[in-house]
Amino acid sequence: MSTSLEHLAAVAAAGVPGLAPVAVGPSPDDDADFRSAVVLDASGRRWRVRSPLSPEASVRLETEHLVLRSFTPAVRSRFPFLVPTAAGSVADGDLHAFVHSHIEGAPLDIDALARMAADPDPEHHRHVPSADPPPTLTVQLGRLLAAIHALPTALVLDADLPGYTAEQCRQRHLAELRRAADTQRVPAALLRRWERVLEDRAVWRFQPRVVHGDLQEDDLLISRGRVRGVTGWTDLHVGDPAEDFAWLFAARDARLAEGVLEAYAAACRRTSFQAPDREPDPHLLERARLDAELALAQWLVRGVDRGAQDLVADAEQMLATLEQDVARRPDPAPGAAAPEGAPETPVRDGIPAATAPDPAPQDPDQAGAESGRRGGTADQ
Repeated sequence: MSTSLEHLAAVAAAGVPGLAPVAVGPSPDDDADFRSAVVLDASGRRWRVRSPLSPEASVRLETEHLVLRSFTPAVRSRFPFLVPTAAGSVADGDLHAFVHSHIEGAPLDIDALARMAADPDPEHHRHVPSADPPPTLTVQLGRLLAAIHALPTALVLDADLPGYTAEQCRQRHLAELRRAADTQRVPAALLRRWERVLEDRAVWRFQPRVVHGDLQEDDLLISRGRVRGVTGWTDLHVGDPAEDFAWLFAARDARLAEGVLEAYAAACRRTSFQAPDREPDPHLLERARLDAELALAQWLVRGVDRGAQDLVADAEQMLATLEQDVARRPDPAPGAAAPEGAPETPVRDGIPAATAPDPAPQDPDQAGAESGRRGGTADQ
């Protein structure tokens, strides 16, 4: 199957009636799973086309298409950002490619984003027609996450998307830990560290919420210091809100995660905001850190499963670096939140995504949900 830019432009034209491409360019994406392009049509509108490279990736794109179609105008009005509009789909070889509206802006790498959050450029706000100072990028990220987590769980469950209790989230992580341990390539100190967190009853008492599920810097479209849009809705589900914070630990500046959590908590306290909770649970960042570290183990398992020695070597090196980093800082006591400002080992280039605890509180909308898991207007 051809994946050239010209081929993707032709796919977009086939998927959207009346679309006449006049130009096409690359679009950032996970090169292991998708090929993507931005297509300019004769009327000046831009469209994003994504073609999967495997049946699994195709299922994820189908899920995203379903999610975007479920975002009614009322749902979209809840967001302080734009989301793409599903425009069409078309067979591309044995799989299906999907076309969505394109949103202005471009992703930044995680450290550039952290620098912008710590030191905003005044030029970005010089022409903002408002008497109030515009929110910093940190505040925008906190409000962004709070808005996603405030969505009604029925939106996800009624679309037959996955929903998990707190205990199911813990069990899924335990399964990931066992698979990593079975490779016999993960440092024992890391396995013990992860097991302690997973066996801590207090850490896993949280209210499941709607989560993006695969959030990373590549999904944020930034323009002049503003988060214009959020993409990558392939893994929307009900689960642990900490999942949407894990990507923040990729930044060299450890203050980013703490700052975003502070802004998130402030958004939750606003009476005018449809907040998910009055306060985030005290162990949210501890679970987010676990999620970020386990992503390295998942990368290792992926390499082992594929027989890709370069991926295995890369993952082993990162795990060794993480082991050294963890050894240099104190481990939080069981049931205690992690210390603020603790240095973190970066997780880069999109590398992912016991004793029974007391029953976790459960959202009424989610009761009885089965276990299972992922995968505006046009040119807004």
